[in-house]
Amino acid sequence: MPTPAVELDVAGRTVRVTSPDKVYFPDVTHEGSRGLTKLDVVSYVLSVSDGIFAALQDRPVTMERWPGGYRPDAVLSTRADGHGDAFYQKRAPSRGMPDWVQTATITFPSGRTADEVCTTEPATVAWMANLGTLRWHPWPVKRFDTDKVDQLRIDLDPQPGTDFRDAARAAVELRGVLADAGLAGYPKTSGGRGVHVFVPVEPTYGFVEARHAVIALGRELSRRMPDHVTINWWKEERGERIFVDFNQMARDRTIASAYSIRPTPEARVSAPLSWDELDGAEPEDFTIPTMLTRFADRGDVWAPFYAEPAGRLDAALELYARDERELGTGHEGGAEMPYPPDYPKMPGEPPRVQPSRKNEANWS
Repeated sequence: MPTPAVELDVAGRTVRVTSPDKVYFPDVTHEGSRGLTKLDVVSYVLSVSDGIFAALQDRPVTMERWPGGYRPDAVLSTRADGHGDAFYQKRAPSRGMPDWVQTATITFPSGRTADEVCTTEPATVAWMANLGTLRWHPWPVKRFDTDKVDQLRIDLDPQPGTDFRDAARAAVELRGVLADAGLAGYPKTSGGRGVHVFVPVEPTYGFVEARHAVIALGRELSRRMPDHVTINWWKEERGERIFVDFNQMARDRTIASAYSIRPTPEARVSAPLSWDELDGAEPEDFTIPTMLTRFADRGDVWAPFYAEPAGRLDAALELYARDERELGTGHEGGAEMPYPPDYPKMPGEPPRVQPSRKNEANWS
């Protein structure tokens, strides 16, 4: 017989948790019991509420929903195959959404629009967790103007032959690149092998400018660490280096928020870090149980991030303009880099073909 729903009071809102005993992470031991339930996941979100709400506040959010919880054979749906056990939900649910849950209108690369759930209070995060959301993917914009970016998200992605330690080393050098551009970055684990560095910026720039800034900063980082870092889009050109995934800064890309839960056997989370602890950190150090202890002891270590004055992208965009002048355009490419394959063709963009297929027909 199904377990009755549980009603939680979250800052004056009633959040109903259905099937609270459904096991989401069967192999995790917590408080002497084996297996984390859906209610445990919702309780985790509430325990770190000050941190995860700060990460999501006033932002449109794509929900990565795992309604059956994690299991080794569970599959995440993709554009190519929509038959997975888990899925991304970009549009706000048409049924069952409480009237206090807010939405924001976002624009896809195609020009189509959608109303997406917008996190305006902590209860919204708990409500999304009840839907099976494990990873929250907030847009780098706020609901007041969903076309103006207020955060750079720089994804340092280890390629085969590299690991988290290599990404952490690149992040430390990136901190200097950002400082030279008048910007301040804050690191977190991705929940996997990578490192994310978030940068607060004034919301006066669009997605194209923000992406160009990340390309320029990534290219500068690769100049300083040529054997260690690359911004080459094509995998055959990357080698055993850390890839600066600049296309994570394109419109409508998904990048997990701080405190999001990765669907792994041990329930890893994306952990905000201070710079002085990055060198000694390992992704597996941060799970739902360990984050509960860490947060109770230290609170949100990214509190300084949200208090940081927003920077301007002028210096980073000047780096991009310099690259345009020095690299030129044409068949050898230029400052612009390929967009993801599902995006419309963008001005100045080189062909989206692998280097081995570059020929006159593909450049036309």
